[in-house]
Amino acid sequence: MKTSAFFLVLGTSLTLAGCSSLLGGGGREPTSIYSPQVQVTADPNWPSVPASIVVAKPSAARVLDSSRIAVRPTPDELQVYHGAAWAQSATDMLQDAVTRTLEDSGKTGGTGTTDAGIRGVYKLVMDVRRFEADYAGGATPSAVLVVNAKLVQNADQSVAASRTFNVIQPASGTETGVVVQAFDQALTQLTTQIVGWTLTSVQAHPAVEYGAPKPAAAAQ
Repeated sequence: MKTSAFFLVLGTSLTLAGCSSLLGGGGREPTSIYSPQVQVTADPNWPSVPASIVVAKPSAARVLDSSRIAVRPTPDELQVYHGAAWAQSATDMLQDAVTRTLEDSGKTGGTGTTDAGIRGVYKLVMDVRRFEADYAGGATPSAVLVVNAKLVQNADQSVAASRTFNVIQPASGTETGVVVQAFDQALTQLTTQIVGWTLTSVQAHPAVEYGAPKPAAAAQ
């Protein structure tokens, strides 16, 4: 499987290093807008499933469900990069990346989003717990992405499978653009893992048909 990621920068580029790039006072400054472009090539080992899968809008804390780029300079302190922002919120980036990868894989009976009013056989529900640059006591940060994913059968709203994904991608420097490259790589890894897990889980948990009675409990 081959994966690649790159990012687009819109607006005025800024050179921001270390803690000088964190949120600070002062007047308005030009803002660099970063737009990660995640591209994942389908793994031939991913199973093909006939069922349709819809991807729900992920949930997240307010600071992550925004365009600000979060950074953790110390374990107990969460800030945002000054003069830089995402073109989309972390939740939108993740939903778009996973949906597009599922669609492009050709491995499902159909893929869409709940935002579009589509109801599939399965629903992928995600909670973004971390989407930040974390210094973790070091001189350079790592992009840290932690997401819990649940595969829900829409017929009875039962959880077929659940897993928490944790991706850590070290950045090669402290400049904002370099840190964003680490986010690109981490989001590509995360998307690959979530899509592969989703397809495997759908294959392992046959769908419950709408209106079908639940299986009777085994006699004791």
